[in-house]
Amino acid sequence: MSTSWGWTVHGDGKTIQPGAVVAPEERLSWSRTIGIGMQHVIAMFGATLLVPTLTGFPVNTTLLFSGVGTMLFLLITRNRLPSYLGSSFAFIAPLVATQSEGIAVQLGGVVIAGAVLMAVGFLVKIMGRSIIDAVMPPAVTGAIVTLIGLNLAPVAATSYAAQPLVATITMVSILVATVAGRGMVARLGILIGVIIGWVFAALTNNLAAGAADTVRNAAWLGVPEFHTPQFQLSAILVTLPVVIVLIAENVGHVKAVSAMTQRNMDDLAGDALIADGFATSLAGGFGGSGTTTYAENIGVMAATKVYSTAAYWVAAITAVALAFIPKFGALIFTIPQGVLGGATLVLYGLIGMLGVRIWQDNNVNFNNPVNLTAAAVALIAGIGNLTLTVFGVELEGIAWGSAGIIIIYPILKWLYEKVGEGQQTGLA
Repeated sequence: MSTSWGWTVHGDGKTIQPGAVVAPEERLSWSRTIGIGMQHVIAMFGATLLVPTLTGFPVNTTLLFSGVGTMLFLLITRNRLPSYLGSSFAFIAPLVATQSEGIAVQLGGVVIAGAVLMAVGFLVKIMGRSIIDAVMPPAVTGAIVTLIGLNLAPVAATSYAAQPLVATITMVSILVATVAGRGMVARLGILIGVIIGWVFAALTNNLAAGAADTVRNAAWLGVPEFHTPQFQLSAILVTLPVVIVLIAENVGHVKAVSAMTQRNMDDLAGDALIADGFATSLAGGFGGSGTTTYAENIGVMAATKVYSTAAYWVAAITAVALAFIPKFGALIFTIPQGVLGGATLVLYGLIGMLGVRIWQDNNVNFNNPVNLTAAAVALIAGIGNLTLTVFGVELEGIAWGSAGIIIIYPILKWLYEKVGEGQQTGLA
């Protein structure tokens, strides 16, 4: 076997034997590696670009920093952990909630969230992953992820009602592709649905006036649009709960790749958190949305059995190149409200259900009144978007629900174990 650019060629570079996988430090021939890298670009495309489309962020800038962030991730994890860093859906809720404050204020929240995630990563490297489980047990993590997704329900419903026929076509297309599709079709369900919805809207004259002129007048080559962040406490506090989601996604990614490659990569959990935090802060510092490891790309690895980080370098370089095509960004912004409504009705619900899955996977016991009542309060505060002003700072449901359960849960647990029924039954 020969070595090139730090990757050992797997076998003959063309075939993978039954039961074998292409390890992170290996690669196939460059032609095959480039092809698989392009698949990773397609896999991350729809989800990564949907976030700036929904939040008003510049598409090309977000795409640029997803590529740059992926490169940083690969460098910080020393090419041992294959991953693509795309736009995190968890940021949608706080970015939509603070949209009236302007993009600079929104970016300030993204920068601080990334910095906090980096700090958690360093803590995990020093103390081990057990510190995460101690501070944020599954009962807490699941509630926060659920309320972040379901907090957006009114936004999805409003967009859907604006163009109900277009939205319905989009939603049905996503559901059919995701449930009845196979392989890449199922994994690209949202992208396929958005394309079908967009085409239907164009054929029925439901695109925004002047959309064609906007795309036609955009340049083929140009520098992405950059912005400078401003730091406002209320926006930061609304955004910080996203860190909980990013921790869960990064740690989950490490576990998933470990299982698929049959290697113990727990020692990389801290590095993964640091890398994603750095990438998120960097993106927020210039106008891009926060990043996270992408499950869509795990699907590509599972399908191809190729875990080579070389393919991710190809994907990252491709994303950076596309970011310098303004016409591409202009095309994305022609997506009509009905299409977004149909997509987000599914998407926001999936974010919410991810929290339920965290409860399910970790066997959270809701016969325990601590788990039941803490989650109940947090969910209603988040879904109802409880908004209160404290010391001149307006905080919304995501902040109240997340902070509430993090504070209330250990208190209720202590009360239950010391003076409640748990003292007699031993329930936890």
